[in-house]
Amino acid sequence: MYKGILEATNEFDAAFCIGEGGCGRVYKAKLPSQDTVAVKTIHSLSEMANRRAFLSEIRALTGIKHRNIVKLYGFCSNAQYSFLVYQYFDKGSLAKILSIDEEAKILDWPRRVNILRGVAYALSYMHHSCSPPIVHRDISSNNILLDIDYEAHISDFGTAKFLKCDSSNLSALAGTYGYVAPELAYTMKVTEKCDVYSFGVLAFEVIKGNHPGDSLINVTTSSHGELQFKDFLDPRILYPNPKEEEILMFIVKLATKCIHSNPQFRPTMHVVSDMLSASTTISVIS
Repeated sequence: MYKGILEATNEFDAAFCIGEGGCGRVYKAKLPSQDTVAVKTIHSLSEMANRRAFLSEIRALTGIKHRNIVKLYGFCSNAQYSFLVYQYFDKGSLAKILSIDEEAKILDWPRRVNILRGVAYALSYMHHSCSPPIVHRDISSNNILLDIDYEAHISDFGTAKFLKCDSSNLSALAGTYGYVAPELAYTMKVTEKCDVYSFGVLAFEVIKGNHPGDSLINVTTSSHGELQFKDFLDPRILYPNPKEEEILMFIVKLATKCIHSNPQFRPTMHVVSDMLSASTTISVIS
């Protein structure tokens, strides 16, 4: 596979680059087997932050398997290259699709709700079914990849943290601006509720079609009815039918709880996942 990857990318030629992050670049590689994979190269493992991200990604993704989490096929580190080989997703990131009007219109309300369900399932699995629990710490639309059926997959575990029950779980600040839980500004304690906050922001973004930005302050502080339901909706797609409207209103209420300023008042991802999966009976949930 190593030789095949170098040949498929012409030794990581820029023509095959499909993305770039803080630690390295991502390339599309069609292997001799005709399988297509995504290959993330790491800039330099001599930099401690890059080395930590590289090892964190390997440790997290070799220990977990879930249909809504990107698959790691292998990794390599030698004097010349350090890279990770992942499952390739045709549609790219959620952020990219939402930024292109014609692409965003294809994401109708059922698809958007299903994307949020998929992310919630994966986070619930990481927080409640893994031992020790894993906190992603960088849930954002850039790190949600969509396959050909617009099914969501969480990617980029470079800042993931394994929670230890006998530790304070203090850590340096990590994540994407606009998605980071507010308590991390004054405490470095990492908990699952950090991901819950990021999920809440993501939920508003998926429904609205772009990052909610400063309007999040209005969501958490507004009293009855200052914000109308239509203010939360992406105007690029048709207004939801009554059933869709009911589900979306429920998601807005749930997302509002997820971004509560006090992490103790946020629901767990297990609760969020269960409530989203019960969306067919949403009318009975207050």
